[in-house]
Amino acid sequence: MRATGRVLAAALAAGLLAGGCGAGSPGTGGVEPSGSAGATSPDSAGPATPTATAAPRVTPLEPLPAVVPAELAPYYAQRLAWKACDGGFECTTFRVPLDYDRPGDGDLTLTAARALVLPPPKTTTGTGTGARTGAGDRGGDGSGQVSRIGSLLLNPGGPGGSAVEYLQIAADTYDSGVRARYDLVGLDPRGVGRSNPVSCLSGPRMDAFTAIDLTPGDQRGIDALVAADKEFAEGCRQHTGAALGHLSTVEAARDMDVLRALLGDKRLNFVGKSYGTFLGATYAGLFPGRVGRLVLDGALDPSLDAATSNRTQAGGFEIAWAAFAKDCAPRKDCPLGRTEQQVGEQLTALLATVQAHPLPSTDKGRRLTGAQAKTGVIQAMYADSLWPKLRSALTAAKAGDGTGLLKLADSYFGREADGSYPNLMSANTAVNCLDLPAAFAGPADVQRAMPEFERTSPHFGRDMAWMALACTYWPVRATGAAHTIRAAGAAPIVVVGTTRDPATPYAWAQALAGQLESGRLLTYDGDGHTAYGRHSDCVDDAVNLFLLEGEAPKKGKRCDW
Repeated sequence: MRATGRVLAAALAAGLLAGGCGAGSPGTGGVEPSGSAGATSPDSAGPATPTATAAPRVTPLEPLPAVVPAELAPYYAQRLAWKACDGGFECTTFRVPLDYDRPGDGDLTLTAARALVLPPPKTTTGTGTGARTGAGDRGGDGSGQVSRIGSLLLNPGGPGGSAVEYLQIAADTYDSGVRARYDLVGLDPRGVGRSNPVSCLSGPRMDAFTAIDLTPGDQRGIDALVAADKEFAEGCRQHTGAALGHLSTVEAARDMDVLRALLGDKRLNFVGKSYGTFLGATYAGLFPGRVGRLVLDGALDPSLDAATSNRTQAGGFEIAWAAFAKDCAPRKDCPLGRTEQQVGEQLTALLATVQAHPLPSTDKGRRLTGAQAKTGVIQAMYADSLWPKLRSALTAAKAGDGTGLLKLADSYFGREADGSYPNLMSANTAVNCLDLPAAFAGPADVQRAMPEFERTSPHFGRDMAWMALACTYWPVRATGAAHTIRAAGAAPIVVVGTTRDPATPYAWAQALAGQLESGRLLTYDGDGHTAYGRHSDCVDDAVNLFLLEGEAPKKGKRCDW
């Protein structure tokens, strides 16, 4: 899952991912299918390297007809009415069919926001691609003036992350040259944020849900976990209605094509992070002839089933934990030992203690449970900038104060100070459970799969295995399945992969770039979830050059700064 409230813009591009978030799921819940199931870190060894598994035989995603069907023409002929909203942005709504196969069965109303093109930078000096905004295949006339390329749609991931919220937080972080030539647009996908949001549980019930033990040791614990998953699913059914069966990624990609047309763009330009890469790749597979400049950062691979994707994602978090342990051990403020092995052993011991005896916190009498403690650790794996906060939280937990880890867990779920939650987790599970069949038929299947999960990830495998049980009790049958995406005939598509990405293992980026006929892999040798706009000038320059001039990175390009 993607954690809201992570580190501003970078944090919003999180990744819940994983075939459905289970109760209290610290993980990633997303549609993460992955072709090469393993993720290897160049400087991590031992159990931190997931076991590679051959990709299943799956069929490719077939493109839709190039001509818009007559029954959909009215949706493509709407006129957008933009109104000022939320401090300098513009917002609009438009209609899409609830069911693209039966347009007469009703509509959904989706919300989009945009930040209009900014004036170009006053100077053309500097090291970034902002200095090149007057050039390129759609660029200037040699006078220093630049021309507008079109709209650039953004999606921060999830599934369940609000693109409208992301735009409002992240717009100012985008390169000035990009801002000078694109309107930045955030579209909340169906079921998310301001677009017919899925609703499942009240704030107090979500508190209980996120605190449920994800590593049950007996039948009573298993029964409690299953009951929590069933309560969550039933709440979604009751509060969301018929739309619950029409929140798939394929439908969301088709909605993006409607918006592309209404914006007046012949081709879709898009930056997707985490789950947003699956959304963008799906668009490319359905509409290859309408692909403009697509950047897919922190890639998912659509060829894995739900169980394999959960397991390999657990391996990604294991790699990230190994990197944290290596960084922590020599520091004076590391509370878990002085060697990497000690750090791992003492984490396991601490979590077991919290599981048996939840810790008090300063938040209105709330106590930190074992599930929430694990979620707090996982939250910090998304960005190495959170590692100091994790060290401090672990130090406090060892002293009997759960406040720091509880705050990290709340940040992961997006919990507000008043106890309310966004619809992130609700939408995340709803999309995941439609996109892929359930990972397991019941608790017995989870227990049979447990040894492989634990081999892949000694610290997180057990949690991720039980987390995958969520879709087993979902009230709507899955409409999707694992598949490959070729997008034959599409313009170049840039896929960005980070070698120690916890939520979307590097091997997934390799696999997606290999599937896409025009895929071009850009590798960042580093830590954290996603790379563009975070802390690599090399990645930023390569992506900005592609967005501005259409020049994809050279094959094999790697960045380590």
